[in-house]
Amino acid sequence: MKKYIFGTKTVFEFGEPFIIADIGANFNGDLDLAKEMIIKAKEVGVDAVKFQSWNKHTFSPSLYRNKPADITAFGHKSMEEFLDFLSISEEQLWEMKEFCDEQQILFSSTPFSFHDVDVLVDMDVPFIKIASMELNHPAFIKYTAEKGKPLILSTGMGTTEEIKRAVETITLTNNDQLILLHCTALYPPLDEEVNLNNIDYLREVFGYPTGYSDHTIGYSMSLASAVKGACVIEKHYTLDKTMPGWDHVVSATPEEFKIIVEETKRIVKALGHKERIVGERENEKKKSLRRSIVAKRDLSAGTKVSFEDIDFKRPATGIPPDQINSVIGSILNSDVKADTLLSYDKFV
Repeated sequence: MKKYIFGTKTVFEFGEPFIIADIGANFNGDLDLAKEMIIKAKEVGVDAVKFQSWNKHTFSPSLYRNKPADITAFGHKSMEEFLDFLSISEEQLWEMKEFCDEQQILFSSTPFSFHDVDVLVDMDVPFIKIASMELNHPAFIKYTAEKGKPLILSTGMGTTEEIKRAVETITLTNNDQLILLHCTALYPPLDEEVNLNNIDYLREVFGYPTGYSDHTIGYSMSLASAVKGACVIEKHYTLDKTMPGWDHVVSATPEEFKIIVEETKRIVKALGHKERIVGERENEKKKSLRRSIVAKRDLSAGTKVSFEDIDFKRPATGIPPDQINSVIGSILNSDVKADTLLSYDKFV
């Protein structure tokens, strides 16, 4: 079983999932808000917060120049202004890294350029997340893998063949520190589009630990992924789903992340083992919940016991019902009153 050490946490399939709160652009251009999000993520037990290292230069100018802003709630008139507002600069990213170190919560970011990868390596992040959109970008995948950092590769929009090529690109760099994330790149997907069974599929086909990037509303699918053995659960993060911005509505609040953190731990404990085990506490319960063979009526010494002479009642401190053949036809050596538990010393 392949294991990873992220900070103080050991990450492996069917263990306690490594929980990533993806802040992305949900700090709405406000570093004070970002810091508040980091503090609350730490308070509810999230393992890592993640930003996204994009800016307007990540996009072709044709996408934003001379175009109105997607969201006018912030007062921006152009898409270019809006992208500048929502993105995080390299200097700000360093500030967030240092703040996360102070709060003792792990920090990372999703790179969107070769330079972004270099910055994250300089920051010594515990892992680098490669976004789904990069699956068909072998040069970028190779460059990132060659840095030798553990990689978390999201598979949204990807065919099996595309995922296979991406995995091969990584392994050819001799970097085998890979976690795959099942992902549906819709915001949000319908329940029937989530397809959590793909967690099993990715694990079986590629042989790497597999997690889940959750874009659904609520936390049910995150909890369900833990049943599938997801070693990483990533979900967008917000303090308020009604805030203006791109991803707030599909994000989890601190209260929801607290549920994800606590309930996935319970789920992992509850999964237990494949082999059938009856534990010590359950074995003890047999005494009060199972039955014993008892006299159905007053019986006298010398009686040859028949089925009509016995009954089956709790507790299970006498002869168990599955030993009935050792009782039927046996002869009593003393009188027995009705409802008395039979024991082997009462027979000849």
